[in-house]
Amino acid sequence: MLRLSGVVGTPVTPFTGENRVDHDAVSRSIEFLLQNGVDALALPMHTGESLNLSLEERKELAETALATTAGRVPVIVHVSCPGTDHVIDLARHAERAGAAAVVVVTPYHWQPSEEELFEHFVRVGSSVGIGLLAYNFPKKLGVSVTHGLLARLIDRLDTFVGLKDASYDTQYFTEACRLTSTLRPGFAMFSGIEFMLPAMAMGAAGTFSPCGMIAPRLVGALYAACANGDYVAARALQYRFSRLWQALKVDYPASIKAGMEIMGRPVGIPRGPLQPLSAAAQLELRNQLEALGVLDAEPRGWIPAPARGATPTITPVPTEVNAYAPVA
Repeated sequence: MLRLSGVVGTPVTPFTGENRVDHDAVSRSIEFLLQNGVDALALPMHTGESLNLSLEERKELAETALATTAGRVPVIVHVSCPGTDHVIDLARHAERAGAAAVVVVTPYHWQPSEEELFEHFVRVGSSVGIGLLAYNFPKKLGVSVTHGLLARLIDRLDTFVGLKDASYDTQYFTEACRLTSTLRPGFAMFSGIEFMLPAMAMGAAGTFSPCGMIAPRLVGALYAACANGDYVAARALQYRFSRLWQALKVDYPASIKAGMEIMGRPVGIPRGPLQPLSAAAQLELRNQLEALGVLDAEPRGWIPAPARGATPTITPVPTEVNAYAPVA
């Protein structure tokens, strides 16, 4: 069984001034995440504006990601759509392109019954031979990947390897960790964003990380502290991340792109209906990043890409960041 753990980078989707996917910037973004220590990639998640991309664009994006990654870390392709047949089409393409797994949210808008959800996930999982992760996002989608559904899918699908949970419900997450660790040891429970301390204390394998494009050292230091059981250090880092997230969540995911530009990594503006941050909001975000030490502690600009013809490698990054001292 495919085993996943650690920080899963979830890059944005860069656009050119002509509103096309900027594949050169896609590769730069992925290389930046790889050089800053992610353990896997997942794209295009909602951070990557999957809802604003055509099916063909999503396939091309997956191909670019897999070519850039070149086998260095597992790539998880987000294949969610309202209709099961479209999900299967994207999942089969992801498998042909070389993805390690696909991640599938409960279908948008329809709010299927639990039996319909079971059939949806089984049809997708049975259509490919790579790993399947479910994605639980009840606040947005109105239905949940219940504990009963988790148990049924584990019993039915040998390739069901993980769950990304964006419920932010400690009771749900704790019971899901208990259940899955009993039924399928090695099953990967992931927090939806980088609230790793409560999640990993309960048995999570790691996190999906939208903020690693802005503050990869903070994310890496937080993961290392949690993985090492250093909960005193992890708490201070988690508090700092919480402050960062409060600054980013209001205009998310446009705020991620704005933060990247502040850090010297421009990727264009979002597609409609999303709007870029106003000048006042960008200034406030810059002030927040400065107050949190991000401007001083984090890399600025892009990690240089490997020379043409060179074998891509991953440079280890520090797991402790002294610049991230506790803040009031």
